[in-house]
Amino acid sequence: MPRRERPGESSPRGRRGQGHPAKPEADNLLEAAEENWPHILAAYKQFEDKKPVVLYDIQERRIYVYPYADFLRDLSEKSQIALKDQYEQAIRDGKIVVFVRDNVRRRLVSFSMDYE
Repeated sequence: MPRRERPGESSPRGRRGQGHPAKPEADNLLEAAEENWPHILAAYKQFEDKKPVVLYDIQERRIYVYPYADFLRDLSEKSQIALKDQYEQAIRDGKIVVFVRDNVRRRLVSFSMDYE
């Protein structure tokens, strides 16, 4: 299973305690990415020389691979800044930026995930 980090967090699983029975939504999205990791990685590898961004859509159960610059342009200015920082760090660390989209809950969350 790939190791993953959210910006500013080093151990997403370590912060859940016994006093918090409900999982945060981001954890559900992370679990969706982990469950589909073999497929996400296979899609990424087809374009890995271009260092793309991957999007997994929960409802569609589809994986999309986008050139970084094209994906960046479609985001708000605030999100562009956050993605730029996350993407540059992920490239330095040998990670992949994976977005998970939940259209029902209107959530889009990114994770930096280990390549292997």
